Amino acid sequence: MKIINITPKTELKIRGIKGFLRNKVTWYGTGAKVDIPKRYLGEDVYIIILENGTKKEDKRARGRK
Repeated sequence: MKIINITPKTELKIRGIKGFLRNKVTWYGTGAKVDIPKRYLGEDVYIIILENGTKKEDKRARGRK
């Protein structure tokens, strides 16, 4: 699997926003996914990882690292 490095930032300015969604990242095979409604297929999106986000242990994740 390709590892994507993120650039830590504390501020983001974007113009022309249609709206935003907030959702949890969930397991998907050996990776993870965020569910987005079908109406956004083909749209450009940004995923922002929140510093103060809450993490909940997934029962399937026990023993994985």
